[in-house]
Amino acid sequence: MSKERIQIAPEFRNIMPPEYIELVDNATWGKEGRGWKDVGINKELIEEHSLCAGCPESMAFRYILAALPNPEDTVMVGSTGCTSLVFPHVAVHNIHSLFGNQNAIASGLKKSLAHRFPDQTKDVVVLAGDGATVDIGLDYTLQSWFRQEKFTTICFDNELYANTGGQESGLMQKGFVAKMAPIGKQFEKVRLPEIAQESGCHYVVNCTVSKPSLVEKVVRNAVYVAREIGPTYLQMYTPCILEIGKQSMEGLQEMRDSEKPGLRFAFKEYMSPEAKELITEMAAKEKERKAAAKAALTQSATA
Repeated sequence: MSKERIQIAPEFRNIMPPEYIELVDNATWGKEGRGWKDVGINKELIEEHSLCAGCPESMAFRYILAALPNPEDTVMVGSTGCTSLVFPHVAVHNIHSLFGNQNAIASGLKKSLAHRFPDQTKDVVVLAGDGATVDIGLDYTLQSWFRQEKFTTICFDNELYANTGGQESGLMQKGFVAKMAPIGKQFEKVRLPEIAQESGCHYVVNCTVSKPSLVEKVVRNAVYVAREIGPTYLQMYTPCILEIGKQSMEGLQEMRDSEKPGLRFAFKEYMSPEAKELITEMAAKEKERKAAAKAALTQSATA
């Protein structure tokens, strides 16, 4: 990673806003070991946002941005929904697609980047809600997996249409009653993680975003596997606390309650044999790196 692309030209530095200077000087780009612990310190990890107070999506967005292994060479593709309110605040290249066609956009983008920059690593990450991913955009989602497109798809699962008043989505729980779904969901929650596995995804995770270290780990795994092997999918529970009748401070507890053993968001992780081999190899290298860094620190302390 490198800070070269966000440096301010010396002749313009004295006229730049102090907030921008701080963003550039303190950006985590180029920092070894950047991650979720940098959230709250660095401006490019969403210092402010336009979502509701206490919204779990704001937590998830920050953790994901902090976890991107190659942020300056990453393009995120979003779709209509609450997430589209945050992308203007994000210090990463991003594209706003039409509602549901985000995986089609990402497919063309990934191929274009590979053609335009054959000697560079360019990552593409799709981030959309359950409406765009499993309802309106399901065909585009599945076709990108069938074609083995090398990018990561992340679904922020609100279990309803949070951005437009609480309509039923395919990922809503059976029997759940919402403001604009008064008779309750009549069928079971669509099992998209299982469908992703059966549709060719090499790394699939079902989880909440209550644990930042876990989010960081699975995002990194997903991006690396997508880069080297093929499509990956993360389904993360980001409940709309307003639409499910919770208070602004109750989002974290809602996620913790939903991830208990046997419940719908209990942590599940699938790896294809190729993905497992790659992730094991990466873990071994990271262990060696940490051991070498610890040894160097000990040596400098005793010198």
